[in-house]
Amino acid sequence: MKRTTSSLAFTEVILEIFRLNGRLLSTGDALMRPLGQTSARWQVLGALDEDGQTVADIGRRMGLTRQSVQRTADLLEADGLVSYADNPAHQRAKLAMLTPRGRATLDAITTRQIEWANRIASRLPENDLQHAINTLQQVRQALDASEMPHPMTKRAQLSGTVHRTSRRTKRRSSS
Repeated sequence: MKRTTSSLAFTEVILEIFRLNGRLLSTGDALMRPLGQTSARWQVLGALDEDGQTVADIGRRMGLTRQSVQRTADLLEADGLVSYADNPAHQRAKLAMLTPRGRATLDAITTRQIEWANRIASRLPENDLQHAINTLQQVRQALDASEMPHPMTKRAQLSGTVHRTSRRTKRRSSS
C-alpha cells in the first residue's frame, strides 16, 4: 500500500511528539530534581490538584496505565505526599488525595513550572502555540474515533488466552 502525503505528515507528527515527549520528561525530571520529585510524580501530584480521584481516573485522564499511576501514587503515599480515603462511589477503588505536605510540594512544583514555562513560551509566538494545541486536540480526537481500541479504556479481545512464562509469551487457543 502506498502512503499518502497526509499519512507521511502524520507519521512525522508522531515522531516529533515522541521526541518532544522524551525532552519534556527529561527536562521535567531536571526541573523537579531539586524538589526530590520526578516527571512521573509531578503528573500524579498535578492530577490530584483537584478533589480526590481514583488511580484509574488519573490514568484515564493522563493517558497512563492504572498500574503505573498506582506505583507512583504508592511511592507518593510512602513519602507522605498522598493519602488514600474511602470512596463513597466504589468500595474497592480508594480516592487518592494530597496531604498538606503534598499540597506544599505541588505549590513548589507549580512555581518552578510557571517560571520555566514563561521562559520557554517567551521564545514562541502565542498564535503558533494555540494552533499547536488545536492540532494536537484534533489528532487525539481522530485517534479516539479510529477503529483501533484505546489501550487505556478498552482492551482488544484476543482469540486466545495469553499466558506469561519466564521470557516467552505463549498463546493458547480458546477452542
